Amino acid sequence: MLFEGTPFELDRLMLIRILMTLVLVVLFAVAMRGAKVVPRGLQNVVEYMLDFVKIQIADEILGKEQGKRFLPIIMTIFFAVLFMNMSGIIPFLNISPNARIGMPIVLALIAYVTFNYVGIKKYGFFKYVKSSVVVPDVPWALHIILIPIEFISTFILRPFTLTVRLMANMLAGHLMLVLFFSATQFFFFQAAAGMKIFGLFSLAAGFGFTLFEMLVIGLQAYVFALLTAVYIDLALHADSH
Repeated sequence: MLFEGTPFELDRLMLIRILMTLVLVVLFAVAMRGAKVVPRGLQNVVEYMLDFVKIQIADEILGKEQGKRFLPIIMTIFFAVLFMNMSGIIPFLNISPNARIGMPIVLALIAYVTFNYVGIKKYGFFKYVKSSVVVPDVPWALHIILIPIEFISTFILRPFTLTVRLMANMLAGHLMLVLFFSATQFFFFQAAAGMKIFGLFSLAAGFGFTLFEMLVIGLQAYVFALLTAVYIDLALHADSH
C-alpha cells in the first residue's frame, strides 16, 4: 500500500501493526501521564492490567524476585500480543497481524532467545544443554530415546508451538468472522427475497463469534506470556530436571 517496490514497502497488515503499536504507546502515555497514588479513570484500568500480568503471570510462575527481573519482557509480550490481536474485531481493520506468521515468529524468537540466554548465563552452554535434555535417574538405555525427545521438545517445539498456536488461533477466528459476515451480506443484499431471513441467523452467529473472539484475544495473550514465563523458569532450574 505504501513504498511499493522498495525495501520499506508496507502492506495492509504492516500498517495495522504500526497503528496498533501507536495505539498501545499512546494509551500508556496518556494513562500514566501525571499518575496519581490513588489511580482513577484510564490510569486505574491500565494499572489493573499491569497488576494482572505481574501477579498472575510473572510472580505466580517465577516468584517475586525473578518475576520482577523478567517483568519487562513478559509485560511487553503480553501487551504486544493483546493489542495486535484486538485489531481482528475492530471495524475496517478486521484482521489481526498475528494471523500471518511473521509477527508470531518474532515474538516466539524473543521468548526463545530470552529463556536460552538465561539458562546459558546461569549454567554455561554445555551444562545447560545437558541439564535440559538428560533426564536423571533413568536406565542408561532409555537415554537413547529420551535425549532426542527432550532436545526436540526444548529447543525446537517450544518456539514452533508458540508461533503456530498464536497464528492458527487468530487466522481461524478471522476466517470464521469473514464467513459469517460475508454470508450476512449475501443473504441481505444478493439472495432471493425468501432467503433474506437467513441473514438474521448469520448476523447473530457473527455477533456471537465476535464475543467469543474477544475471549480468544485475551486468552492468547495470557497463554503466550504465561508460557514465556514457564520456559524462563525451566531454564533457571534446568538442573532440577
